[in-house]
Amino acid sequence: MRVIVDPAKCCGAGQCVMLAPKVFEQQDDGIVVLLDEAPPKALHTAVREAASVCPGAAIRVDEGG
Repeated sequence: MRVIVDPAKCCGAGQCVMLAPKVFEQQDDGIVVLLDEAPPKALHTAVREAASVCPGAAIRVDEGG
């Protein structure tokens, strides 16, 4: 799994950070910061959920990466 974020699409909702705090963080302005582009398998479910609930569609998951 490879995680890709587009900070320009981020609206700062913070759901990604709540679901996968080892993978995502927020800057002071609320914009997403990717901490781990290749998270361990134990976090894959949380990362997929974070991508699916992201209101700005700022998170993509590449399952092949």
